[in-house]
Amino acid sequence: MKKVLVVGASGATGKLLVQQLLQQGIKVVAILRTTSTLLQTVDTKTNLHIVRANISDMSKYDLGLHLEGCDAVFSCLGHNLTFKGIFGKPRLLVTETIEKISRVIESINADKKVKIVLMNTTGNSNRDIPEQLPLSQRCIVSLLRLLLPPHVDNEAAADFLRLHVGQTHKYIEWVVVRPDGLIDENNVTEYDIYPSPTRNPIFDAGQTSRINVANFMSNLVINLELWDTWKGKMPVIYNQALCEREQI
Repeated sequence: MKKVLVVGASGATGKLLVQQLLQQGIKVVAILRTTSTLLQTVDTKTNLHIVRANISDMSKYDLGLHLEGCDAVFSCLGHNLTFKGIFGKPRLLVTETIEKISRVIESINADKKVKIVLMNTTGNSNRDIPEQLPLSQRCIVSLLRLLLPPHVDNEAAADFLRLHVGQTHKYIEWVVVRPDGLIDENNVTEYDIYPSPTRNPIFDAGQTSRINVANFMSNLVINLELWDTWKGKMPVIYNQALCEREQI
């Protein structure tokens, strides 16, 4: 693993992901909006190249220049929790970005497969399995689709990878990482990975620290065995409960 591209690098999880990747000696190309900040959260900038641009406005040619030679692409994109961020345009920011990146990877015709790691949510079910959701959760999710465009975006982005890229793409492999209720912690702690949620994300959500999400995402592309375990899947990540950690 030599070079990766990160979109959403200035977000709460994206910053931590960039830091984890740099600590592993990986060259990081981070695409940031012109108003975003990142540098003060990163310990070393030796292998960091910052691109100031809105990825939705970036031409495919320019994006291709930054993707050239990349082994992996990470997306920690999300919608700002403001009225404009939730209901304004682009409503399918994540989906359109993942599709754009995929099309550019296809046009490059590289001699190796590029890994795409998409940060998503446990509120989005993996319809490849499919997952059995309780009626109460299905009702709430149906309302979310009507009322909250970011939820539709999360579902559509994962569906693009599941249905359009699929499991046997010539140039792309992917993993969709689904954390539960996100919290902030200063250090990586023990965490568990499951194929599907073990808790109801609406009425009985667990906790996942952003730094653990960043650690798992970075390890996915560094550890080939871990990648082979989860490629083409939508793993769920939970922090281990404190009582479980004390027993280890």
